[in-house]
Amino acid sequence: MVGASREMTVVRIPLKSAKHHFGVSLSRGTRPYNEDTFQAGTIEIPAFAKRQPMSVTRNRSGSITSEVTPAGTASGDPQVFYFGVFDGHGGSECADFLREELHSYIEAATRLFELESSLKRKGPMERYVGWPSSMGNQDDRPAEGHTAGRESLDAIKTHTPPGTEPVKPPKPGTDEKPPPGGVDSTAEPLGSAPPVQQSQSLRKAEELERCLVRDWRELVGGYFKRFKPEYFSMSAGGRGHPAEKEVVSKRANPGSSIPDNTSEGIGIETALEYAFLKADYDFISAQVGKQDEDPVRADRAINDDDILGHPSRSGKNIGGSRRFKGGSTCSIALISTPTPSPFWHPASPSTIVTAHVGDTRILLCDTATGQAVPLTSNHHPSLPEEATRLRRYAATFVTDSFGEERVSGLANTRAFGDMASKRIGVSAEPEIRRVELHPAEYSFLVLVSDGVSGHLSDQEIVDIVKEAKTPEQAARDVTSYAVEVASDADNATTLVVRLGGWERRNEGGLGSMGTRELRDWRKNEAEDPRGRRM
Repeated sequence: MVGASREMTVVRIPLKSAKHHFGVSLSRGTRPYNEDTFQAGTIEIPAFAKRQPMSVTRNRSGSITSEVTPAGTASGDPQVFYFGVFDGHGGSECADFLREELHSYIEAATRLFELESSLKRKGPMERYVGWPSSMGNQDDRPAEGHTAGRESLDAIKTHTPPGTEPVKPPKPGTDEKPPPGGVDSTAEPLGSAPPVQQSQSLRKAEELERCLVRDWRELVGGYFKRFKPEYFSMSAGGRGHPAEKEVVSKRANPGSSIPDNTSEGIGIETALEYAFLKADYDFISAQVGKQDEDPVRADRAINDDDILGHPSRSGKNIGGSRRFKGGSTCSIALISTPTPSPFWHPASPSTIVTAHVGDTRILLCDTATGQAVPLTSNHHPSLPEEATRLRRYAATFVTDSFGEERVSGLANTRAFGDMASKRIGVSAEPEIRRVELHPAEYSFLVLVSDGVSGHLSDQEIVDIVKEAKTPEQAARDVTSYAVEVASDADNATTLVVRLGGWERRNEGGLGSMGTRELRDWRKNEAEDPRGRRM
């Protein structure tokens, strides 16, 4: 065929204008200013999706072609999409900084750690994309012409409450039945997918991590004298890379053997943790160099710090000209696909990695059950993990007049900024999750600020989205409903991202009817202020 075929045609549409694939809505509620902000677009980092087994098909000419495009071709990796919600408190300076700079920190971290694409072949012995050499002999690999993909029934995961093992569906073509009670101890819970190694530069990564941990200890001290970042190496004071922990545990046991093909490495999770902590460090250090109220400094020229015409590198302008003592929460989602097909295609698998700090939330809608699947937890003192972490330095938690526990006057135990509370453990260590999405397994992705999640349950948010025709309309409906039913409406932000199961979003479970009666009742109460006072 002369020229590009229809399958290779690339059409570029601005993401923020594609209302059928992405929608966003913001409202300041009853507050005088809107301190929420968001970001959406593509990010220049290597693909981190898991390589899928090759699906071999036969075209009209009889030759065998592959549906998988390796990363080494001229077309390169598929794009990685980036979505984020930032909820500022005490001002919008920190949230604006994250909106404009956080993605740049992530891109820089992937270059520093020398991350490679997860879609590249690792050696000549791998004849099939997605079939590592450590997974058995060549005789056990798929034969030519075999489609080595998961069947649709096997890809379905039913929703289960946190802490409960999910139900494993029966395999196609068998009479296998779930165990009594529907619980299978071998099933993998959502969000626990193992990291994918993308870099062998472990020693360089350890040096970068050690420098950052040392800088935190010298600048802030307190909690940071012995904090242990989850994805930092053990030699740098962290809990250890996933591959490193496995090797160290085997070396500690003389009877255990380490396979020859075992290699230490790091993935996108380590780069994300480094980017979060580095961005927070730069923001805090910039505020330290400022004055609260200095009339002399206010009269100085804006370029007073410039040297021989070159701009100052001190970073003192980060967060404004005056010292900013507030902060911001942050929830970001990165979506990567192993094939050129976009992540919203019904037949396209994808990988989502979320990094979260604070009480903004990220939700998925399960196509099979219609249930809301949260990917984040609210970092409040009432969360047992956070309470245990903070009690090393915070002697007590104070309960406010609304019955909510606070630490140093803050409702969030993790946040960017908040320089006055850093010593007692309010840090920007992200909660990171990796989720492997099978084709059409989930209908859509929702990112909301606490102005929405503070008044609506996860299921209410998901059900409102189901009733909308487009993600853009869904974002407006969620935000307007949250502001309408709230007695004291906070800043509210909603991002809705279409996934492969969008067209089937009302088929699972009760559809949107599960919370319809409750939502109607709450709306009637909000429209009758006299009844509310009664």
